[in-house]
Amino acid sequence: MSLRSRNWLREFSYLFVIVVILGLGISPFLEARVFYTQEEAFRLAFPEADRFERKTYLLTAEQVEAIERASRSDLGSKLVTFQTAWRGETVLGHLRIDVHQVRTQSEGLLVALDGKGSVIHVRVLAFHEPLDYKPVQRWYDGFQGKGSEGEIRVGHDVDAVTGATLTTRATTAAIRRTLAYYELLLSRT
Repeated sequence: MSLRSRNWLREFSYLFVIVVILGLGISPFLEARVFYTQEEAFRLAFPEADRFERKTYLLTAEQVEAIERASRSDLGSKLVTFQTAWRGETVLGHLRIDVHQVRTQSEGLLVALDGKGSVIHVRVLAFHEPLDYKPVQRWYDGFQGKGSEGEIRVGHDVDAVTGATLTTRATTAAIRRTLAYYELLLSRT
């Protein structure tokens, strides 16, 4: 083999190794998906709304403790934002986007509640884990009608999904958090 052929082969080998390393490094992100913008999701949840009003709350230490206890999950922040859907002077319901870690990547979840605090709509806005770990929409629809008065536990009143255990747990915790926020911040207004 000539010197020129060996140099070409060596350069090709280096290039091949670099492409493989980069491919392995970014391959988890190639499956990441953004399914809806916030505005699209708001319109899916409340198509009859003529406006959405945003309100951000800064929780006290006591409120954080109460919500963590009620939701059986840790809060990532003392800030929480709700959108209220209106039609004229009538409140149609409330929306919250919960961004949380599933396994090593995040999921952005929209949870819509009616005016009495029951889940009416759950939609995945973004999912950055491999899509094999994302349940079908029918599973998310199973949360409809659930409120803070009942237990929401995977394997009991929420179906477990084989191959998506961490997603089901993270989603269930996000919904429990949203219901706990509602009870503490919105149900008394």
